[in-house]
Amino acid sequence: MRTQTPWGPWDPPPPDEAARLFAPLRVPWWIAGGHAVELAVGHAFRDHADIDVLLLRRDQLAVQQLLTGWEWWAADPPGTLRRWLPGEVLPPYVHDIWCRPGPDESWRIQLMLDDTEGDDWLFRRDPRIRLPLDRLGRVSGDGVPYLCPEVQLLYKAGSPRPKDEQDFTEVLPFLTADQRAWLTETITLAQGAGHPWAVRLRAGPAG
Repeated sequence: MRTQTPWGPWDPPPPDEAARLFAPLRVPWWIAGGHAVELAVGHAFRDHADIDVLLLRRDQLAVQQLLTGWEWWAADPPGTLRRWLPGEVLPPYVHDIWCRPGPDESWRIQLMLDDTEGDDWLFRRDPRIRLPLDRLGRVSGDGVPYLCPEVQLLYKAGSPRPKDEQDFTEVLPFLTADQRAWLTETITLAQGAGHPWAVRLRAGPAG
């Protein structure tokens, strides 16, 4: 879906096209955001203004080598954009990068950077919450790597928008018992036991 922003238009590719673009990358990456939820469900159910690709912060410079010739703009400080310079290691508080093939092109890819400690992924909003890296992603039937839905929902739980509520409702029946237990525990830790999603998760698969 093509959309307009103060920094220019977005024209994101579908997940399979983004996956082909990132296939040569020799570090882990995953489709994230609402597209990741749809990949977990197995079909599309809403429009998307952009497409997120998640990388580990330690691997950030690999994407500059992949998207050579593109423009990379970091949200630094958040709410603004400035050029991400070749070879620059972004500061820890920057985790959002917009990418486009050229100055007159639409934005195509939004990169998200997440932190790690050893073999664990760390939730940037609460470092008490972590997950082994080998549990962070899934692969769709078409071979597209995507962020596991419980982690994506944990991010969305902070300030859910209508689209986040829809994502939660659509994917809820597809969560395994282990995924539900982890998500219930982490939302409770980060947001409190009274968070509506934690209440629905405790109620059972139908929510």
